[in-house]
Amino acid sequence: LQITGLIFGGVGMVGTLAATAMPQWRVSAYVDGNIVVFETIWEGLWMDCISQLGIRLQCKFYDSVLALPPPLEAFRALMCIAVGLSIASFLMAIVGVKYTQRGKEGAQGISIFILAAGVAFLLTGTLVLIPVSWTGGSIIRDFYDPEVPVPLKRELGAALYVGWGSTALLLAAGAMYCHF
Repeated sequence: LQITGLIFGGVGMVGTLAATAMPQWRVSAYVDGNIVVFETIWEGLWMDCISQLGIRLQCKFYDSVLALPPPLEAFRALMCIAVGLSIASFLMAIVGVKYTQRGKEGAQGISIFILAAGVAFLLTGTLVLIPVSWTGGSIIRDFYDPEVPVPLKRELGAALYVGWGSTALLLAAGAMYCHF
């Protein structure tokens, strides 16, 4: 169970890093019968990208941190904290698995690192879930809002799915370690 938790936590950590860095949080939507599309727009936490005909990709980092909308600033901060905490959780889990002792009667002397890693994995999963779900909810709300112009409608990007998968793995790893 500890090794499975370590694997889940490691994959969740990598997924958290990937979701934070990926520019595909919001992806341009094709609605109203618009079949011929020359550009695909990706919006992420750190940059916007435009793909032209699937051949040419141009990405640009956001110019000013102060010009960002407050939710984007908060999502960046939460994801950066989650990345740091996921790395710390994974290292605590490695130490905990290494130093867990088995007694002569078969009872386990569980390291404090196991419990700390479990709580940290649970907290990390929650920190990832908040910005990913909030972004997904706002995309869906704007997509069905008739007052949002069609060119501004977006769809769920791959980074959100990576984030949800990472959340599930991190919460599972945390539950496994807190179960002891």
